[in-house]
Amino acid sequence: MNNKTDLPKIIPIFPLSNFIFFPNSSIPLNIFEKRYIQMVDESMKKDRVIGMIQPKKTFIGEIPNLYSVGSLGKITNFKETKDGRYLITLDGISRFRISNEVENSKLYRECEVKYDEFKSDLLVNNKKDENNNLDKIFNDLKLLFQKQGYMIDWENLKNQSFDKTINTISMASPFSLEEKQVLLEANDSYNRKEKLEQILVTYLTDHSNITTLQ
Repeated sequence: MNNKTDLPKIIPIFPLSNFIFFPNSSIPLNIFEKRYIQMVDESMKKDRVIGMIQPKKTFIGEIPNLYSVGSLGKITNFKETKDGRYLITLDGISRFRISNEVENSKLYRECEVKYDEFKSDLLVNNKKDENNNLDKIFNDLKLLFQKQGYMIDWENLKNQSFDKTINTISMASPFSLEEKQVLLEANDSYNRKEKLEQILVTYLTDHSNITTLQ
């Protein structure tokens, strides 16, 4: 899967609230629900990919609506536990936009997706951007994390590339699902940095009456 033409057009969907991840990042997942055990089983027999996406707070019957943009990941590590759970590692490949949901008889959901607007996701940028000072974001985040009791390895974060630093902060920060979706859908890391700064202002200027960035 070295270019967007290799990416599958129909993918299994794993809805997970308040959770985003990005291309060139890795996440561990603990799979224990029957429907997602089936999803991993079938994915391992095919191309080993899963689409992660946030569910909305609205429903059709008992089924949550989905945001239109999520991230495709590939299973790069797999372990089955004695109690039947799967411990997997998912490596981010590209964001996608849902075209429509596919009807199936499976326990999990599948969607037809497009990757066209996220071509840059397949490019790897490991360079540190010295022209983008992140000190203000780090200072603001430290204040917020201290208030909410979060811990993070700041030194390791500073040693990453600009893209990875911004993406890691976006993934780890204790924001609402709407705010995380804004960060996920940002055009690039520079735009994402601007969105991060805007969100942080709402948390630090009036932490007792948090407003959501739309």
